[in-house]
Amino acid sequence: MLYQFFKWLSEEGFRFPGSNLFQFITFRVLLALILSLVITTVYGKKLILFLQKKQLGETVRDLGLAGEQQKKGTPTMGGIILLLAIIVPTLFFANIDKVYIRLMLLCTVWMGAIGFIDDYLKIRSRKKAREKGVEYKKSDSDGLAGKFKIVGQVVLGLIVGCTLYFNPNVVVKREVIRTNQASLPVIDKEGNSIVYDSISMDGKKRYFVNSKSIITTIPFVKSHEFNYAKLLPKSWQDYTYILYILVVIFIVTAVSNGANITDGLDGLATGVSAVIGICLGIFAYVSGNIQFAEYLNIMYIPNLGELSVFIAAFVGACIGFLWYNAYPAQVFMGDTGSLALGGIIAALAIIVRKELLIPIFCLVFFIESLSVMIQVSYFKYTRKKYGVGRRVFLMSPIHHHYQKLGYHESKIAVRFWIITILCVAMAIVTLKLR
Repeated sequence: MLYQFFKWLSEEGFRFPGSNLFQFITFRVLLALILSLVITTVYGKKLILFLQKKQLGETVRDLGLAGEQQKKGTPTMGGIILLLAIIVPTLFFANIDKVYIRLMLLCTVWMGAIGFIDDYLKIRSRKKAREKGVEYKKSDSDGLAGKFKIVGQVVLGLIVGCTLYFNPNVVVKREVIRTNQASLPVIDKEGNSIVYDSISMDGKKRYFVNSKSIITTIPFVKSHEFNYAKLLPKSWQDYTYILYILVVIFIVTAVSNGANITDGLDGLATGVSAVIGICLGIFAYVSGNIQFAEYLNIMYIPNLGELSVFIAAFVGACIGFLWYNAYPAQVFMGDTGSLALGGIIAALAIIVRKELLIPIFCLVFFIESLSVMIQVSYFKYTRKKYGVGRRVFLMSPIHHHYQKLGYHESKIAVRFWIITILCVAMAIVTLKLR
């Protein structure tokens, strides 16, 4: 809003000291980062006190884990703090006319709403138990049914996929060499004239055309690009967008659930998400800068600059939330926060065309989800075969396995942060590996 306000003032001929600074993305990125930190640390405390006053505390199942009983009564639904710290700075400092900003705001609100409903239903169950004077026992059946969560994630994936494919402002720029022949009007298969964009670099004028190809970055290969159309027979390649949308739905669902599962220790999901956010910020910067994109031999995606304002708010919100969420946690984010974090990370990765790198920089989310699938599958298999279910891990998700081994939860969280930093570094290195 401030960006649009100062832009309107400049168009009307009004000038204020420092108003031109809002035209610089770097300035607005820093403001978004600072404001998100202020919201989480200053106003976050007030929200925590409000949650405590309303007795919106967490109920902990007796799983035999060290320190779990100390968490009883800790306020939950702290994800509201994260959502405010992401949305407010973005609305203030980003250009909300850009499709990427609107899409990310939608993802944040959408996934946050699903998580909020889930948390609210759980809290209502506790309230009813108190009114009846019976002991409340936490159950997986509390909250929003799993099938409704999946439906919400699928619908969001459908929206993201359709927007990125059909919106005319979502393009990749391709450089072309203009000869006398190439300078003639070129007609695409839809009968539209291809328009060349000229960009001056190193004193030379270079020409680019917009491409709507469904391509993404793939590591360890020379071209560094992968076209989804290659997965289909030639006769089906006109329907590649269907495959692309299905892939987007799968990624949004998998990553958001992975973040939800990871949120089991104080500061674990928050710290991991902050590191991943920094990684995606780097990807957005280099892909949106024509010179870096050329040096790294990756696709140049215009209009990604504004996305850095949103990412700055996202990283600032995660870091600021750690002030109260690090061990010993004064507040839990609940599904309101964890589902939103996962959905945001998934959408950002798809927008910057780095979704095939998700298994690398989201390795912690992947391992956490995989540990649950292995544990459940093996337990059911052995129970059917031997009559008694057996376990691969002492407990899943895998962070609880390490708790059972005697590791303190703060040590587990920090080590998972370190693993994520190493994975992020590897993901960035793959941009130059051929």
